[in-house]
Amino acid sequence: MPPDTNADLPYRPCVGVMMINAEGKVFVGQRRDADVAAWQMPQGGIDDGEDPETAALRELREETGVTSDLVEIIGRTEDWVTYDLPDELMGKIWGGRFRGQKQLWFLMRFHGVDEQIDIETAHPEFSEWAWLPADELVENIAPFKREVYADVVGRFAGLLHRPD
Repeated sequence: MPPDTNADLPYRPCVGVMMINAEGKVFVGQRRDADVAAWQMPQGGIDDGEDPETAALRELREETGVTSDLVEIIGRTEDWVTYDLPDELMGKIWGGRFRGQKQLWFLMRFHGVDEQIDIETAHPEFSEWAWLPADELVENIAPFKREVYADVVGRFAGLLHRPD
């Protein structure tokens, strides 16, 4: 078996946002750049000098149009959640500099209305969006991210259905 040359590459520092509505359903978007169904929650890299909370709110705004006044942060993972890219994506994403991502996840409650969600942003990532029950989330995500999503759902499970 050949050595894993990807093991020497670092993980890309990233944030993820699990945004839930009043019913405890989770926002997901269908990626524009995917050939097959590839639903995901908002996520993205942490810019140099940016703290993770600021990055999470920026990514949420950039991908959904939802501004910080429409959400409340109700949870955060204490440590990084990591995933490796599948072999077929290695070298095609992030210039081949990373083996995958290490993510800090934020759970946010959406206090707005659906009409305030606008995925037609300056650099749109999603072609459509939906609210999914948390127990249907993992099965609808790209396979290589399912373990991460199951971990995140598990970590936030006790907070998903709390009343406002």
